[in-house]
Amino acid sequence: MKKKLTQPEEFEIMKMVLDKFLWLGTGIMGYGIWSIFNSTIREGVYYIIIGAVVLILFMLIIIKEYETTK
Repeated sequence: MKKKLTQPEEFEIMKMVLDKFLWLGTGIMGYGIWSIFNSTIREGVYYIIIGAVVLILFMLIIIKEYETTK
């Protein structure tokens, strides 16, 4: 028999998982900025775009989770 999580427990787990997406996206964008200064601008911009996509996915997951639990 599976144990059902309470709403606060679900929210805490979601925060822990989504926090990793936030750090990942920010880290990728930071590497992109560092890459612009040390390498080519094109390579840095690619990393910044990839970081932005990760952060947009982060936002979409939060919105989807919020709307389904409301």
